[in-house]
Amino acid sequence: MKYMFRTYGDPVLRQKAETIRRIDNSIRTLSSDMRKIMRERKGVGLAAQQIGLTVKICVVDIPAELDVESPGGPRLNPGIEFPVIMLNPVVKSKSGVQTDAEGCLSVPEIWAPVSRPAEVLASFLDLEGNEREILAKGLFARAIQHELDHLNGVLFVDRISAVKKISLAGKLKRMRREKEAELRSSG
Repeated sequence: MKYMFRTYGDPVLRQKAETIRRIDNSIRTLSSDMRKIMRERKGVGLAAQQIGLTVKICVVDIPAELDVESPGGPRLNPGIEFPVIMLNPVVKSKSGVQTDAEGCLSVPEIWAPVSRPAEVLASFLDLEGNEREILAKGLFARAIQHELDHLNGVLFVDRISAVKKISLAGKLKRMRREKEAELRSSG
């Protein structure tokens, strides 16, 4: 299947995803395609909305060298095998706070500090339909929350400080206008 990568201003990024009711070959193929797209674009996560679909699936893949509290330190999530494919994910609990620069493949060239819980317990279905729970820390926790936001139609720029929003307002308006013009000309 051909996918069109979606960027800021595309209405699909603001839509809530639908629950996956049946795990079949189309879902397995989608998950494989999403992993490829995420890697090609050099991301650590990807949600279905970013390729124009509104189903509850996301992929997170944290490189081992980034799964640390400090450079060269031990992995924060040593028992996790990446990539993690999450169907119908839900955050069950959160703790702590971490603030770090966050970016998004769908909001190119913008990075801004975002505060999120430092640790989350997430539940989801795997590709075999098994209910799984993962306790995620650090960047992995941040990526899960970022991708779940996508599945709920929320973008990271919605979570930045008011001052930062003001400083980015012109750039975001330009991106939205360009996307709207592109959608009008292709529609």
